[in-house]
Amino acid sequence: MSATLKLTQELIRRPSVTPDDAGCLELIAARLDTVGFHIERMDHGDVSNLWARRGTEAPLLVLAGHTDVVPPGPAERWVAPPFEPTIRDGMLYGRGAADMKGGIAAMVTACEEFIAAHPDHRGSIAFLLTSDEEGPAIDGTVKVVEALQARGEYIDWCLLGEPSCEMTLGDVAKNGRRGSLNVHLRINGVQGHVAYPDKADNPVHRFAPILAELTTTEWDSGNEFFPPTSFQVANINAGTGADNVIPGHLDVQANWRYSTEQTFEGLRARLTECLNRHEVDYEVKWKSSGLPFITQPGELTAALQAAVRTELGVECRLSTAGGTSDGRFVAPTGSQVVEFGPLNATIHKVNECVAVDDLDTLSRTYRRVLENLLLT
Repeated sequence: MSATLKLTQELIRRPSVTPDDAGCLELIAARLDTVGFHIERMDHGDVSNLWARRGTEAPLLVLAGHTDVVPPGPAERWVAPPFEPTIRDGMLYGRGAADMKGGIAAMVTACEEFIAAHPDHRGSIAFLLTSDEEGPAIDGTVKVVEALQARGEYIDWCLLGEPSCEMTLGDVAKNGRRGSLNVHLRINGVQGHVAYPDKADNPVHRFAPILAELTTTEWDSGNEFFPPTSFQVANINAGTGADNVIPGHLDVQANWRYSTEQTFEGLRARLTECLNRHEVDYEVKWKSSGLPFITQPGELTAALQAAVRTELGVECRLSTAGGTSDGRFVAPTGSQVVEFGPLNATIHKVNECVAVDDLDTLSRTYRRVLENLLLT
């Protein structure tokens, strides 16, 4: 059994549902300590955070990720208990196998082998790991980055082991992410009897033309790295449950996934203008889950693409598709940020899995990235 497979299994056995790290960071820290990393715990509240650094000189390459996982769902629908790693037909099953304990394990073993072969490499290597990526993400990576900035510790390159690949290992890396802006909107009306609409004000009817406008708006055309901005309604709720009552208010939850062609302030202004123009009585709450960011092709993307080409014989395509990641907290510091990891086809699903062979290939690819960046 390979070292990467064994470590992935050990991590899966720890039921680290957000924000419970379940001992994953202790396991990883112990291994990093033996190869010369200085270990720091930067826990906040219920969230476990690890900062481990080897070396003090620039450039600094950070390997980042999260040990927390989403709930497994109905255990009876899994091929085996979700926190008991099981191999079937060349696939390793278990919650977190792909997202992202397999990626973390591959990063650790890649570092161990790289350091054994090149103990006097240039620059520094660090791990930034949290148990708060799948949850609120307010006490995890963002807190560590704030602490690093406060003491003048800056990241040159950040490689996240998030599951980025789509059809085959090596086909896609993420060099940016769209912004995510949530709005909770209440349209106020006047409750009344459906037989007397003149004595009421139906908020559903008030919102209908607004919804039509928002869902047909072309917010932008995207750009070289981003698809067009998307507006989606997540939930609409109104009514008392009775079929003869006009509701007194309508609640809407919606989200923009937006490119660098947009800003939080711009989207907020456009919705406000729309609501005011339709003369509705409304209340609104905003939540920004992350700003869009992009890492232009450069040292980090070139090192990764070259490593993939060498180890896998694949041309790795750069993409910004998908949801948010903790890269959104690192990129504003000026760091180059790229995500590369296993296939993402089964993440968050029942029977999440990763190909056993891909784990060792991923480890070799990460080691090649280390060589490309830290060997003179």
